[in-house]
Formats: sequence, structure tokens, C-alpha cells
Amino acid sequence: MSRNRTPEKAKISPDPRFGDVVVSKFMNNVMRHGKKSKAESIVYGAFSLVERRSKKDPLEVFHIALGNVMPRVEVRSRRVGGATYPIPVEVSRWRAQALAMRWMLNAARARKEGSMMRGLSSELIDAFEERGAAIKKREDVHRMAEANRAFSHYRW
Repeated sequence: MSRNRTPEKAKISPDPRFGDVVVSKFMNNVMRHGKKSKAESIVYGAFSLVERRSKKDPLEVFHIALGNVMPRVEVRSRRVGGATYPIPVEVSRWRAQALAMRWMLNAARARKEGSMMRGLSSELIDAFEERGAAIKKREDVHRMAEANRAFSHYRW
């Protein structure tokens, strides 16, 4: 197998209701055991709850919330001379988006609001207003990177 080229990104088709690829990726992250229709009902239900509760366009709220949760830097471990150092590294746009989706879903699943639909809508609104568990996770990652800025000269 060749080691010289990076694999191509999978082409994801946009979601049926909004025609947005990012919403489709988010739906794929929500999906468990290949149950796409269940994931669609959860995401679209959460969007309708967001629209009802915030009186704003749910797609706009989603994109702003996702942007608020995206990290700019993260900490990676690097082994130098027998010691392992946590090194702050800038995050690519694709990884930042994937991390933000993962953090939002984990925070929504951790909420005890009765259903995933309600938890996801609450987490979207909280992230839109820059509060909640996903925002706290991003701030923790940024704080960790800031604390280990002294090791940034080990970056590769």
C-alpha cells in the first residue's frame, strides 16, 4: 500500500430538508447502529424545538452554535528524549468541525431532559448563547493548550 498520498474525503450528500452537507454530517454522527431515519427524526425534531424556543432560524442557530464550539488549538502528546510533552497544535477546519459535533452530541446525551431530541435542542441553544457543556469542553481544551504553551517549540 502506498504511503505517499492521503486518502480522498468521502463525498457526503446534503440532507433532504435543508440541503446542507454539515447537517448531514451531524446526522451521521447522531446515527447509531445504522438507523438513519431515527437520526433524522432526532435532528429535525431538535431543530423544530430550537425554532419554537428561540424564534430564530434553526439552521442559522446550528451553524453559529457549531462555530462557537469549534476549537482553535488542541494538545497533542509528543515524545522527546524519553519524556512525553503535551504540545499545543492548531486544529484543521475539518477536525475542529468533527470535534465540535462530537462534543455537542456527548453533552446532549449526558443531559437528563427526557429525550435526545430535547437534550440536543437545549445544547444547540446553549452553544448558540456560548454556555453549556460543549462550550466548557472547548474552553478546557484551550486552557490546557495555553498552560502548555512553553512546550510549543517541540512542535513537529
